[in-house]
Amino acid sequence: MARGTEEILCRFAQHASRVYSPHMELRHLRYFVAVAEEQNVTRAAARLNVSQPPLSRQIRDLEQELGFALFEHGAKSLKLTEAGHFFLNKVRHLLKETEEAVQSAKAVANGERGEIHIGYAPSLSSDILPRALRLFHQENSGVRVQLHDLSTQEMARGLRNGELQLAFMAQASKRAMSEFKFRELRRFEICVAVEPEHRLAKARKVSLEDVAKEPIIAFTLTNYPEHRVWLTELFAPLKKVPRIYEEHDSVTSLIASVEAGRGVAMVLEPFKRFAPRVKIRHLTPPPPPVPFGLACAKGPHSELIARFFSAAER
Repeated sequence: MARGTEEILCRFAQHASRVYSPHMELRHLRYFVAVAEEQNVTRAAARLNVSQPPLSRQIRDLEQELGFALFEHGAKSLKLTEAGHFFLNKVRHLLKETEEAVQSAKAVANGERGEIHIGYAPSLSSDILPRALRLFHQENSGVRVQLHDLSTQEMARGLRNGELQLAFMAQASKRAMSEFKFRELRRFEICVAVEPEHRLAKARKVSLEDVAKEPIIAFTLTNYPEHRVWLTELFAPLKKVPRIYEEHDSVTSLIASVEAGRGVAMVLEPFKRFAPRVKIRHLTPPPPPVPFGLACAKGPHSELIARFFSAAER
């Protein structure tokens, strides 16, 4: 690199922070580009629809702000200095990125582009989630939807800290859900999952009292504390504590344990789609069904969130 060019770049770097000083505005940079391209202040003023004296003053102010000359002033035209050429390329790139940023932000504000992070429980969302996604994408093709397979506790935490914008979840206690906006989409019956040869699989009717006599297969307390709370509340009317025999950290291992005849599991009705080799029995009399729906944090929401709510409801 030539020594003169090195000195120009060094000087430019020394003054780079001043390019973004609070005294400089984007219009100064646009004025500079127009003058540089026209190589004449009069023509640039006509192009910008401004008067010539203020434009000349703006260019002088810009050079003073930068600390180096951008133009060599001739009798009838202006010629960029070497530093001016370098600065012009950078400014064009900056203005282009600024315009792209503005257009992208407008698209997001108008709901045409963006990204949504959604939590879900596969065993409960397998039917409604694909259809909601299909409807949403038909009308919002520029929006990216990121799905996260999470427990209810993890979804609640994600909604609180902003990592998730929406969550398909079963409604926990009213107290636990009070901090969220929850729109009910369905209600799921509470059932018991047993292996096909189990006595409850062949019984004419299955009551909650019958289930209370069996070893219960449950999700781990550490990863799914809300599941343990739900079981406790479910058996509370019997004044009995559920007898937890095994704990599992995934739906797959819980199903395998039930299939092996190691115990029974309390599940919601959609669970049967995930466990075709397991017998699902409804309870008589049936406990109150569990509301299932879409949750988000309280407060104002973007147009995208409202559109996804609409798709889920449809």
